[in-house]
Order: sequence, then C-alpha cells, then structure tokens
Amino acid sequence: MNSKQETFSHINENGEAVMVDVGGKEVTARHATAYAKIKMQPATLQALLTANLKKGDGLSAARIAGIMGAKKTSELIPLCHNIPIDSVTVDFEKENDSTLAIFVRAKCSYKTGIEMEALTGAGIAALTVYDMCKAIDRSMVIEEVKLLEKTGGKSDYRREG
Repeated sequence: MNSKQETFSHINENGEAVMVDVGGKEVTARHATAYAKIKMQPATLQALLTANLKKGDGLSAARIAGIMGAKKTSELIPLCHNIPIDSVTVDFEKENDSTLAIFVRAKCSYKTGIEMEALTGAGIAALTVYDMCKAIDRSMVIEEVKLLEKTGGKSDYRREG
C-alpha cells in the first residue's frame, strides 16, 4: 500500500472528521451509474410493474424519489459536497419473476465525483419500492446497492462482471 491509500482524506491530523477541500481541483465532466436490487414475491413484482398497487404507480414514485434522493445527498451524507447535478435518470428492469433492478445514472461537471449521488438515488428508489409494495409483501429484501461505474476526475472505475 502506498501512503495515499493508508490515510483517510476525511480525517485530519487530530483524528477529526473534515470535509475535503476541493478548491484547487479542476472541473471535469463526471458520470456515475449505481445499481440496487430488490427481491419480492412474483405477484408483488407483477402488481408493481402493472401499476396495480393500492398506493398508486410505484415505479413513478420510486423514480421521482430516486432523483430527489440524489439531489439531497449532501444533506444526508455528512461529508459530501453539495454539487451541481446536470442530470439524474432512474430506470427499472425486471431481472426475473421476483427481482427488480434499479439503475441510477448521474452526471455533473464539477471538482468532485457524483458516485454518492447515484448510490443514494438507487438506495432511495429501492426504499420507495418497498414502501409502495409493503401492504402486499413485507418480505421484500433490498439485497444490493453498489457502484457499477464512474468516470471523470483522476480515475475511472468499472465493476467487473
């Protein structure tokens, strides 16, 4: 490990939490894609996909919540910067009869990344799906929230597999 990997950028020399100073960094175009997966009963997924829930159109609610979650990230995660977001999209895919995949893509042009915004959006969208469907299926499980890729800044990342 090099010394950069051994230190935490959000901890100062006194061991106190600090927000990283990005003032000297250059503005670059940045993109991140996050993924969340929620498992549920097949009948629940069918009701969600056909907008046949007592609370209404669950996917529309989850899409809006995911976008709002991305926009509110700096208010939810203590040391995140409030960044100017260019766009956030939330898409859904049926992986199988009982699994919904959520993809959140976020873009900005700024001095720091947009990964946390994409991840927060994915998590909030999954939680909203749970909330919209819980009247018919409390056994749902949000199994994953993970970063798939990020571009811009000093490094790019793409999850293998």
